Amino acid sequence: MSAPATPASGAGYDGAEAGPRLGFFTDTSVCIGCKACEVACKEWNLVPTDGPLALTGDSYDNTTALDADTWRHVAFVEQVTPADGLRWLMSSDVCKHCTSAACMEVCPTGALFRTEFGTVVVQQDICNGCGYCVPACPFGVIDRREGDGRAFKCTLCYDRLKGGMEPACAKACPTDSIQFGPLEELRARADERLGSLRRAGVPEARLYLRDETGGIGGAGAFSLLLDEPEVYGLPPDPVSTTRDLPRLWRAAAVAAGALVAGLAAALAAGGVRGTPRGVPR
Repeated sequence: MSAPATPASGAGYDGAEAGPRLGFFTDTSVCIGCKACEVACKEWNLVPTDGPLALTGDSYDNTTALDADTWRHVAFVEQVTPADGLRWLMSSDVCKHCTSAACMEVCPTGALFRTEFGTVVVQQDICNGCGYCVPACPFGVIDRREGDGRAFKCTLCYDRLKGGMEPACAKACPTDSIQFGPLEELRARADERLGSLRRAGVPEARLYLRDETGGIGGAGAFSLLLDEPEVYGLPPDPVSTTRDLPRLWRAAAVAAGALVAGLAAALAAGGVRGTPRGVPR
């Protein structure tokens, strides 16, 4: 059987219902750390605030990571380099809407589902707060909300997409660091931008999660970085936490079959020997 053309078609959408896969390309080389994306995300999606506005002590960051109440997180990375002295790396991070979405695969209630745009969304009215999705995510994106218990994460503004609008974070970005559209177009745009930066003398520029390969099979949100992924707090080679499940299930089935066969053989052998002497029939 051939692989589905898109995650949406693999999820059962067909025809015009499953259009081109939509996503984000984040060009960190033009991010100015304004956090307009964080604010727009919270305002549109009614995401709770992170408490009183205060610095965390980790650079100029006030949120530190993605969680149930932070669906867009702008990282501030302060570096001291021999060539440039002090350098700031800024990056707006978000859920990757993975092709192989472990969070969705482990959800026992079907609360996490694949949309017609290829994105992954949590249905809050179905989520039972089991938390299986939290450790399943290789990026630490999804989390349960304190005082609520249910899981929350970026929806790529599913309601706006259905209305023909772009996500709130991309709409609010003043430098076009966050770009939204069909993934194939974004990849072509990213390739062109990468070539331009390298020709301009920025050899450290690289694309992260651009290809439909690797341990998560591709991503619906990828980035252009100016340093190693680890510098931004990103895993260098993310792997779906459910990739070995088919093999494990097959091994379990074989073991169960061997156990049943062994028990059947033992019972059959007991029947052949008959009733032991001295035991009443």
